[in-house]
Amino acid sequence: MKSVAVIGAGCCGLTAIKCCLDEGLEPVCFERGNYISGLWHYTEDVEEGQACVMKSTVINTSKEMMCYSDFPIPADFPIYMHNQQVDRYFHMYADKFGLRKYINFNTEVLSVKPTKTFNSDGQWEIAINTSDKEETRVFDAVLICTGHHAEKNLPNFPGLNKFKGNVKHTHDYKDYHGYEDKNVLIIGIGNSGGDVATELSRITSQVYLSTRSGSWILNRVAEKGLPWDMVQSTRFNTKLLTTFPNMITSRTEKKLDKKIDHEKYCLKPKHHLFSAHPTLNDELPNRIISGGVIVKANVAEFTETGAIFEDGTTIDNLDAVILATGYSFGFPFIDKSVIEVKANKVDLYKYMFPPDLQKHTMAIIGCFQPLGAIMPLSEMQCRLATRVFKGLKTLPESSKMWKDIKSKHAAMSMRYKQSLRHTIQVDYVPYMDELAEMVGCKPKIGKLVLTDPKLAMEIFFGPCTPCQYRLMGPGPWKGARNAIMTQWERVYKPLQTRPCAKTERKSSGAIYMLIVAVIAVLLYFIL
Repeated sequence: MKSVAVIGAGCCGLTAIKCCLDEGLEPVCFERGNYISGLWHYTEDVEEGQACVMKSTVINTSKEMMCYSDFPIPADFPIYMHNQQVDRYFHMYADKFGLRKYINFNTEVLSVKPTKTFNSDGQWEIAINTSDKEETRVFDAVLICTGHHAEKNLPNFPGLNKFKGNVKHTHDYKDYHGYEDKNVLIIGIGNSGGDVATELSRITSQVYLSTRSGSWILNRVAEKGLPWDMVQSTRFNTKLLTTFPNMITSRTEKKLDKKIDHEKYCLKPKHHLFSAHPTLNDELPNRIISGGVIVKANVAEFTETGAIFEDGTTIDNLDAVILATGYSFGFPFIDKSVIEVKANKVDLYKYMFPPDLQKHTMAIIGCFQPLGAIMPLSEMQCRLATRVFKGLKTLPESSKMWKDIKSKHAAMSMRYKQSLRHTIQVDYVPYMDELAEMVGCKPKIGKLVLTDPKLAMEIFFGPCTPCQYRLMGPGPWKGARNAIMTQWERVYKPLQTRPCAKTERKSSGAIYMLIVAVIAVLLYFIL
């Protein structure tokens, strides 16, 4: 049995352990803290190098889209969960599949490097530090599951070192205490910046939100109160976007402007919607229109008591500055001959595998930025990696991997505006399908239209939920079909909190079956 070191016990590390067990591998997980769930385990204390959610953080992805593929989140959980419920789900997952016994807590990984015999056996030498001692162990393979939200990106704004007020990065922000009745400037309009701005705007004297380029604002709650990601992340929508990118982008931007005129709110960016990571925030427009948040340009320089912006405007009497300026990622414990990160750029095949290794016994898990949930994507990475480790899947030769890497870099530079945020972007559905095809678990819609047309319709037109990837191929789950066909019941379950009169709708069974038949024929010939 091959031994696999799993570094980190967050959302990526937990599924890494399970995928190892599914393939008959022997996982040993090293977690430097004393808890699982990674950044989703809220702590009052700030830990350098360890990301942590704010006390009020609610996840931006719906429960059906973020769950692991063979363990749906309970129906009575909210559609968008508070961080405590996300943490609880990870504990449920760990208990369900017996993962805890493989985790070594309070164990820091100091270094990971190839053994002297690596080119023949592919083994890794891992130095660890526990409370008692340091030791070195050898493993047949390694899964790096440390994430990319740990090291603070701290821009060097002119004069910031002279500013007499409090300066803090969102990494260190826990809650609103200490900001009551203060004048606060938040720099950065990403998800963290938006969350802090809306929270503080209710208790401060004034919140200013500085943005260099603006942002498109998306909402968790889409039309008819549906979760945005379940509406957006479908194979049908993905095909439309890839086939008619300009038309779909323009149409979606106009739709967003109907809800909130981005230009009038001083939020409109120069880039198009799918050329940068949008901001997901339901409250921000309300806080702007009520005066709690004032949008400002990029900061040119700081004074001792305020800030001067690039448009020439100024603010004086600032009490605090919060830097929502993101993170830089890296793997300082890995030998640079294996992986080297420069300016948040790293060369990995499928965002996972170092391309030049003689033996592909290392995979980086979760080192990507999706518009959607990271959990099922990380799980799919682990399913692929463990099959590679076991010898059930062979990766292409180095030159072909480099060709794939360079084509992805080129596509990214063509699509996204240059930023530290846009070096590891992936699109949820295409990336899931790309990995699933390598694993062998991508749903075969052409086959399903003949054997199970209702399921085929749901898979193509409905949300691309993780359970779809347990229908066929390696690692099937008997409950997958039922989970897919009942996913909307689980969505609405937590909303059913009182009796409510239902509108009777006329049956349209004949029309429905005709549509199914037409779509089935089209899908059979197209896919």
